[in-house]
Amino acid sequence: MTTFARLRTALFAASAAGMALTAAPAVSASASAVPAAAPAAARLASWPSPSGQQAVGATISVSGTYDGKLRRYYGTGALGSGGQQEGQSPIFKLADGAVLKNVVLGSPAADGIHCTGTCTLQNVWWEDVGEDAATFKGTSSSQTMTVDGGGARAASDKVFQHNGPGTMVIKNFQVQNFGKLYRSCGNCSKQYKRNVVIQNVTATTPGKVLAGINTNYGDTARFSQITIVNDGSRKVVVCDKYKGVTSGEPTRIGSGADGVNCLYSSSDIVYR
Repeated sequence: MTTFARLRTALFAASAAGMALTAAPAVSASASAVPAAAPAAARLASWPSPSGQQAVGATISVSGTYDGKLRRYYGTGALGSGGQQEGQSPIFKLADGAVLKNVVLGSPAADGIHCTGTCTLQNVWWEDVGEDAATFKGTSSSQTMTVDGGGARAASDKVFQHNGPGTMVIKNFQVQNFGKLYRSCGNCSKQYKRNVVIQNVTATTPGKVLAGINTNYGDTARFSQITIVNDGSRKVVVCDKYKGVTSGEPTRIGSGADGVNCLYSSSDIVYR
């Protein structure tokens, strides 16, 4: 073998060895050093077809777990006005610790659902929101109202009203044609600090506000995985701030993320 041939063979062998040495760490790094991707938004369920329907002339009280099996419930008699006047009775009233699941509220829906303490709404759908879809009452600062799954349509004013203290969690939810998705009571006779967490929610216009909170009482609103549909001009307000009162009307004092009361970044909101 000539000197040139021996040199060429050595160089080829060294190059192959170098490639083998560098290839192995790359595989190891991809398995252990690369950070996991941020969790993707969960797919939201399609609007259901009710399995049947039931007229409700007097509020249904729920303790424990009530499974509606996707029947449509609608108001009749005293619950059948279909108006927006304050003080209407609800279709369902949930005791502390109650779970309501697999329910479709039709029209008229009166004042929807009242929670008197910690409660959970699973896969609950409002075809045409009445006065409000659901109201969170109670008196404990540790209580939590969780809305997991479902959706609401045609809420000319509010979808979720928060009157008591504690935290409301709205996740894996969709809303269409709405005024406000969430409102911390602006003029309740007794006011509290309230918190809301809104996660993996799709809001389709027309719509006005995702959350309205009272910053003077220390309210917080935290947002993640929010999708706003058909809002090319960015008119939907993510977080409205108010000065709440115990009588009269609250004053709107601003909007937008601030790191204190309205908690989100631009990456938390996607427009589609």
